[in-house]
Amino acid sequence: MRMRVGVVSDRLTRCPHCHADRFMALSTEEFLRIAKALADARRLAILERIAARGDAACQHLCEEFPVSQPTMSHHLRLLTDVGLIEMRRNGQYAYYRVRAEIVQAYVTTLELRTRLTTTRARRR
Repeated sequence: MRMRVGVVSDRLTRCPHCHADRFMALSTEEFLRIAKALADARRLAILERIAARGDAACQHLCEEFPVSQPTMSHHLRLLTDVGLIEMRRNGQYAYYRVRAEIVQAYVTTLELRTRLTTTRARRR
């Protein structure tokens, strides 16, 4: 049984109780969709590569990873569907970049769910 991967909300707002660069937590459903997408080692490596470059063309990613173009497109579509990356077209090429605000929201949610934010504050 395959879980349908949905789009993360574009309506993230900054948390009024935190620093300006901290985002509010994702919903449980959004959090789990991202976690499932990142559970695949190849997708995580693709996300890391895109983040390291700033943006990357699908064609170049296919050359760097030992996968076919349809497989790469599948991984990129899943990462796009959960909101971790976004695509832009330039002629016939598709370029992808990381959506830092979604990654930050995911990290913030993980910290809140595991209570690491509170633990860190107590240690200081």
